[in-house]
Amino acid sequence: MTKSLSPPDYSIFLAAVKDRILHARISVARAINRDLVLLYWDIGQGLAEKQRTAGWGDAVIEKLAADLRTEFPDMRGFSVVNLWRMKQLYLVHTAPEFLSQAVKELKVGGAAQEKLSQTVRELVASIPWGHHANLLAKLSDPAARLYYLRATAQFGWSRSVLLNQIKAGAYERAVKEKKTHNFALALPEHFAEQAGEMMKSRYNLEFLGINRAVKERELEDRLVSHLQRFILELGYGFCFVGRQYRLALGRKEYFVDLLFYHRFIKALVAFDLKIGPFEPEHAGKMDFYLNLLNEKERGSADGPSIGIILCAEKDDIEVEFALKTKHNPIGVAEYRLQARLPAKLKGRLPSAKQLADAVREVLPSRK
Repeated sequence: MTKSLSPPDYSIFLAAVKDRILHARISVARAINRDLVLLYWDIGQGLAEKQRTAGWGDAVIEKLAADLRTEFPDMRGFSVVNLWRMKQLYLVHTAPEFLSQAVKELKVGGAAQEKLSQTVRELVASIPWGHHANLLAKLSDPAARLYYLRATAQFGWSRSVLLNQIKAGAYERAVKEKKTHNFALALPEHFAEQAGEMMKSRYNLEFLGINRAVKERELEDRLVSHLQRFILELGYGFCFVGRQYRLALGRKEYFVDLLFYHRFIKALVAFDLKIGPFEPEHAGKMDFYLNLLNEKERGSADGPSIGIILCAEKDDIEVEFALKTKHNPIGVAEYRLQARLPAKLKGRLPSAKQLADAVREVLPSRK
């Protein structure tokens, strides 16, 4: 019995076929999802228009749900709750408030109403129905809804990542807190916009459970041991490359605290951790690291490497002046280790000493 041998280059051919099959499966899944969401949009539109023009009452939705389940017993999704969501899907994305927000952000002329409606419809269809169910249940602000729709479509957020971003207040941080970086100066316009959306002004690291002063290496250790939570906070698309990533130049060695690769921006992203406030010299150090990464690690199809300095606090004016002369794209962001007391409660809650004194008064003294 002769042993079968693989022909030359068979493994390369097999890998290419497997990659093609995976891409085809993803494409088919996306096409099915798009058609399903558009179907739900059309059902919701039909219900809304019949209730508006023909005076149909809410009871018709229960009847329609029962009739559709009888007619299509093998199909899921025709519950009463889901039909209400279909109607809501259509109404919230065709409301004047949402469309006016879309005009501002999607760069579609306000006069071209038909084009605007089609653009919004296509954006909605690019998001899986399960994501829409969460967005419809958790958001009422049109601007926030559009922000999460666009981010999910652009970065391919899973449902769990989307929920985590909503819970972490990604929209509020993106809109209300100024991001400090030089991306507009160091990157082409489109790439700068993507990099700006990738970066946050502040990162919530409460999950590390740190409630005391720590050294930078311990902060790094904690982030690596909670890597999955950290990547969720960073946002979808980050792939971990390594910690204390070694870069050699001549006889000297340099080490990047944390190195990631972003799949959608297609660029290396270096993090430099600082337990104290931002200092101007931090920008020079990061600029040096990015020069080395671009020279020694950057792939031929990759964009320029990006640096993010993660510090306890920053002064925006100081950061602006520190980054003015840097040719590499660098951002500076704060991190938060503990939940902050709301401003209205500051000074109204007892201190640790006051609590201790109160306990001593209540408890019987020990002899």
